[in-house]
Amino acid sequence: MPALRLVFAGTPAAAVPALQRLARGPHEIAAVVTRPAAPLGRKRVLTPSPVALAAGELGLPVIEAARLDADAGERIASLRPDLGVIVAYGGLVREPLLSAPVHGWINLHFSLLPAWRGAAPVQHAIIAGDAETGASVFRLVPELDAGDVYGELRHPIAPGRTAGDLLDELAELGAGLLADVVDRVAGGTAVATTQHGEPTFAPKLTIDDARLDFTRPTAEVDARRRGVTPEPGAFTEVAGVRLKVLDAEPVADAPDLPAGRVALVGKRVLVGTADGALRLVRVQPAGRTSMAAADWWRGLGVDEAVAR
Repeated sequence: MPALRLVFAGTPAAAVPALQRLARGPHEIAAVVTRPAAPLGRKRVLTPSPVALAAGELGLPVIEAARLDADAGERIASLRPDLGVIVAYGGLVREPLLSAPVHGWINLHFSLLPAWRGAAPVQHAIIAGDAETGASVFRLVPELDAGDVYGELRHPIAPGRTAGDLLDELAELGAGLLADVVDRVAGGTAVATTQHGEPTFAPKLTIDDARLDFTRPTAEVDARRRGVTPEPGAFTEVAGVRLKVLDAEPVADAPDLPAGRVALVGKRVLVGTADGALRLVRVQPAGRTSMAAADWWRGLGVDEAVAR
């Protein structure tokens, strides 16, 4: 198997296992492309992307580009890559860059394509109540996530898993799948098949997607909370104050609470739903640190409240 000259494009932590796996392999990584450092935290400290930090630890050259425009494309093409590899870079690859590598580009995507094409596949799979998801490696084409698939793996969505939990799992599993496809491309044995089925789409989530609607059934409310955790972060409002719901769980033996009613039942802080209740485990009121829900409730000093 001949060694390939790769260009790797990725930005978030979910792309780091794939970069590390490829760096341990037989192929040369000519450069790592990632989005520029961004201000993070309350103090807005300028922080390199997780992929940039990982590339630095691996001693790999980094190209920071907010988008893959003509300038970035020329820099990448000048490296004469055999194959482009992209994992959650956060931008589109267009011509002529799309055709610059000898073997084109492949993309590791965290869904079973054509399900959940787009920026937030894991989050949407959980919100929709899917029992299973996975990862796919496909050939990049101009249409969004529509290229032929070189390989996939299937993975159950275990009860209680948040989007963050599931993405961590798929990032590790997908790294092995990606490395295998790169090896098959190098050896000339890679075979891609056309996607079959009706596509579903997973646009980037907004803060509006993260508001919990307690007039919905418990399973649906819980699925949304898990799907938007850790980002953009589930929330509701109690007494006019935004409350982040960091951890919660469905209650099997829920008392009869109206939808949205918050009450202390025994030692549990419960919120009524359309068909039961959700137990608040850990929360974060606006402007404060995270805390146990029971501590937050005691601080309110009321017997009942309403989450909207």
